Amino acid sequence: MSGRRSARGRYLHSLWLLSARDLRVRYATSWLGYLWSILDPLVMSLIYWFVFTQVFDRTVGATPYIVFLLSALLPWVWFNSTVTDFTRAFTKDARLVRSTSIPRSIWVNRIVLSKGIEFLLATPVLAAFAVFSGATVGWGILLFPLGVLLQTALLVGIGLLIAPLCVLFTDLERTTRLILRALFYASPIIYALDDLPGAFATVGAFNPLAGVFVLYRTGFFPDQWDPYAVLISVLITVALLVVGAVSFRRLERPLLKEL
Repeated sequence: MSGRRSARGRYLHSLWLLSARDLRVRYATSWLGYLWSILDPLVMSLIYWFVFTQVFDRTVGATPYIVFLLSALLPWVWFNSTVTDFTRAFTKDARLVRSTSIPRSIWVNRIVLSKGIEFLLATPVLAAFAVFSGATVGWGILLFPLGVLLQTALLVGIGLLIAPLCVLFTDLERTTRLILRALFYASPIIYALDDLPGAFATVGAFNPLAGVFVLYRTGFFPDQWDPYAVLISVLITVALLVVGAVSFRRLERPLLKEL
C-alpha cells in the first residue's frame, strides 16, 4: 500500500515538474509571455463579436454575446492546443520517453495539465467581460469547475488514444489538424445547440464538447442548461477514457520501438 502511494506521489511530482517546465519554456522565450494565453481567445472573440453584431444581424447565441463567445472560446483554445500538442507528445521528447522509467502516460497528462493551467490563467478575462457587460451570474457558476474536470478527463482519454497513434502513423498529425478545423464549426461556440435546425440539434449533442460548454455557460446563461448534452458528454468521455487506456497499453511497446 505504501509502495503504491509513493509511486503515485513520484508520478504526481514528475507530472508537475514536466508541466511547470513546459510553462517556463513557453513564457521564457516570449516577450508577451502570459498575455498570449489571453490574446488568442480574446482576438477571436472580438472578431466574431464584430462580425455577428456589427456586420450581420445576429440570430444565434445569447446576450451579452461577447461573454457567450468567451465562455466557449477559452475552453476551445485549451482543447485545440492540447490535442495539437498530442500529435508530438512523444516525438518531441523521444530521448526522455525512452530513457525514463516513469509511466509513459505522463507525457500525455503533462500537456493536459500545462494547457489547463493556461486556461485557468485566462479565465479572469471572461470574468472581466461579464462584469463590464452587465452579465448576470447565477447558480450555474457552480458547474464551471465540473466543466474543467469533464474537459480534463475528455482530453486525457483523447490523448491516450491519439498520442501513440501519431508516432505509428505520421499522417495522423495532419489529419488531426484538419479534424480540429472542422470541429470548431461543428461545436456550439459561435452558436448554441438550440440554434441548430431540426435534427441537427440532437446530432450536435453527441459532440462531447457540447456538454462541456453547457457547464461553462450555464452560470451566465441559465437557459443554456441542457442535461441531455451533459449526460452524453459524460458517457462519451468515460468511453474515451476506457478505450484510450486500453489502447495505450497495447500500443506502448510498438511506440517505444518506433522512437
